Amino acid sequence: MLSFDSFFTACAGLWKTERIYHFVTKGEVERSYTEFRATALGSGDKQQILSMVAPDDEPGGLQMKLSADAMGALCPGFAIHFDTESETGEKVSMSLKALFVPEEHVLLTEANRAGLLLPSAAQVSDDDRELIRGYYLRDQGYSEAGAIAGRFTYQPTRQTLEMTTYYNRSVAVDQMRFVAPDLRMRTIVTYQRPAAGEVPTVIDLIGFGVERKVEA
Repeated sequence: MLSFDSFFTACAGLWKTERIYHFVTKGEVERSYTEFRATALGSGDKQQILSMVAPDDEPGGLQMKLSADAMGALCPGFAIHFDTESETGEKVSMSLKALFVPEEHVLLTEANRAGLLLPSAAQVSDDDRELIRGYYLRDQGYSEAGAIAGRFTYQPTRQTLEMTTYYNRSVAVDQMRFVAPDLRMRTIVTYQRPAAGEVPTVIDLIGFGVERKVEA
């Protein structure tokens, strides 16, 4: 079983992945191949992310219980660079930084407690005492430019990290699960973003992947 911190330590390194995407509303299928490297974030990068990203349900940003220096030691994160090529030959390269802030380190406001309305793919039981919840902060989004904030949950027994992100036009639920030290399962479910106050229900895309850690 990987602890919260150990999960992110295990994520560091070079990974190769093959994915298949089902575009549900279009009835199309596409495959892709990706190589990406993840490295641990330094304290300066963590403070930069904390200063630039605010959840869209909390316009004033996150209010931390501790100083930025202290938060840096408690919040894991990584920098990622990846190169992807689809089966049609389309190539995409991108770099981003992501920080994971456990909810226990945040001063919760009424808006924080209300939270985002999660789609069914992101629902978890409130009775799961080992579950770690928090905020997933990035300096870049995958499908839309600019800083992005979302929510995450981590289940140590299942070694599973799940990230839910509200974009302007969509809602993505991305799950990463270690099944061996050098092998992960990856799934993504993307919904159409509904009107304010409504739960996402219309699925546009479902993706599956197998990620293998390799020697640099």
